[in-house]
Amino acid sequence: MWCLSHRRVPSPVPAGPPLGAPTKGISPMLQRRTRRKMAATAVAGALALTAAACGGDDGGSGDDGGPVTIWMSLDQSVVDGIDKQMQIAAEEAGIEVNIERVDGIDKLIKTKIQAGDTPDIALLPQPGVVASVVELGAAFPLDDVLDTDALESSMVAGALDAGMVDDQLYGLLTSMNVKSLIFYPKKAFEEAGYPQPESLDELTELADQIKSDGGTPWCLTMESGDATGWVATDWMEDLVMRYGGADAYNDWVSHDLPFTDPVVKEAAAYFENVALTEGNVLGGQQAITATPFTEAARPMFDEGEPGCWLLKQGSFFVGPDFLPEDVFANLDEELGVMGFPPAEAGGENPVLGGGDLAVLMSESEDAKTAMNLLATADIGKDAAPVSSFISPFKDFDASLYPSETTRTIANVAYDSTAFLFDGSDSMPAEVGAGSFWKEMTAWLNGDTDIDTALQNIDDSWPSS
Repeated sequence: MWCLSHRRVPSPVPAGPPLGAPTKGISPMLQRRTRRKMAATAVAGALALTAAACGGDDGGSGDDGGPVTIWMSLDQSVVDGIDKQMQIAAEEAGIEVNIERVDGIDKLIKTKIQAGDTPDIALLPQPGVVASVVELGAAFPLDDVLDTDALESSMVAGALDAGMVDDQLYGLLTSMNVKSLIFYPKKAFEEAGYPQPESLDELTELADQIKSDGGTPWCLTMESGDATGWVATDWMEDLVMRYGGADAYNDWVSHDLPFTDPVVKEAAAYFENVALTEGNVLGGQQAITATPFTEAARPMFDEGEPGCWLLKQGSFFVGPDFLPEDVFANLDEELGVMGFPPAEAGGENPVLGGGDLAVLMSESEDAKTAMNLLATADIGKDAAPVSSFISPFKDFDASLYPSETTRTIANVAYDSTAFLFDGSDSMPAEVGAGSFWKEMTAWLNGDTDIDTALQNIDDSWPSS
């Protein structure tokens, strides 16, 4: 068997996107089952010679009578919670399991493939990483290991699609984060009598109402060092999937649908109205790319009237690094959250997110048993109350989440029509972590127009 990797865990207030925000630089395509093999070829080709040297090693230890090894790069509190539940389940199943937290799994995989030293199961942070491991012959399909029909009915819509490669399931979504969210100052919002919008048009109407009442609707800040621009890509991703649907979104991620397509331009036009309409954003246009993204939520809780009212961000933002101390201490009373609305009320309602996918890297029976233990709602029972863990299982006991805020966030995903992974994470690095960021930033700075920015991104897409 082969070897594996892990995601870097960021510092408390990272310079670039934090955990749950985009982690760029993986080239393979997202969600397009038949294209993932092609997307992973570049990675596989670079490692093929060294990987061949590992060919006779099945890796792990579950195949030689030892404990099943499982690697992950989740926060330590999540790892500890999963481990606690796995030890209980493993003892009942008559196997031994050893869970280890490692840093930077998406980088470590390359080293471990060369060394022939892999775990039996690994939790990988992106579909593109899964595709690369599959292309290198380092993973085994799960279709005959797991009850996929039961999983499809019990997990959030689209969860299994995220782990598909060449029409086979290789990655099982085990934990997830949610990005299609709008946060607001709960007390002030309710006192003002503002409604929760049910469509993008109603969201525009809400912003207009806030302005007519003398407020500033949007808290929109993007500065993130060399990663400035990723906030805008999240906006674009959420809007493309709403205007075009899941299929168009996946085509866009794989560049079968170009950035100059009318669907993408419609998404950009909506974002332009949000970001560049006078009076819409706190501090005006010049503040968007100059103000750290970490500071976006704080003006919502200014003494007196909120400095701004609406913040589109991911579930990772519910933490002490991004919220005032007193707000975080009284989360459910102070912070409101709702889902980013669909294009039309009652219409297709996808959700943008991310998460970790469990990949089987050993054919041992014990490893397969352990994979089945991971494929249950119960696996997160001890992680949820003490961490940011959100289960992809719709029947997960929501009372275990530490706050009503977290329950609301989870329900945004559970009620969605499709769970789609962050697209720019799976575009070629020179686009998803390059021209997409840079062109969005240039456009919002007023250095270029949106049509030129979109054309420049298209032109930057690598030819092979």
